[in-house]
Amino acid sequence: MQSINDIQDEIIEEFELFDDWEGKFEHIIEFGKELTPLPDDAKTEEHLVKGCQSRVWLTAAEKDGQLQFEADSDAIITKGIVGLLMRMLSGHPAKEIAEAELYAIDKIGLKDHLSPNRANGLASMVKKMKLYAVAHASNKA
Repeated sequence: MQSINDIQDEIIEEFELFDDWEGKFEHIIEFGKELTPLPDDAKTEEHLVKGCQSRVWLTAAEKDGQLQFEADSDAIITKGIVGLLMRMLSGHPAKEIAEAELYAIDKIGLKDHLSPNRANGLASMVKKMKLYAVAHASNKA
């Protein structure tokens, strides 16, 4: 199984293939298209990511010692961003997710190309994923 850092390095390499941000945003949108839509009963206030301009729902469940995230959004770019985060973090032990440093976001320059509201939303998504991971990791302790 690849580590979170291996996946981040892979993502950085993928983004280096694009000459401009139009191509990079199209790539981000592809991450969103790969997500399985959340069922309506999961689109609750509890799963809503606070601080996002668009509505983003995020759930986490542990399966075979790995934390699996599911997410959906009503905005295509935002859905792509959460899909990108899920590619990095989903399917890893909660402790590893909680301790992960997500350097790929800065390396690909994503925050620099988002509006302030979307950048806040990105930070909120990362925070919620890490909070889920901390909660699941502490249940093991």
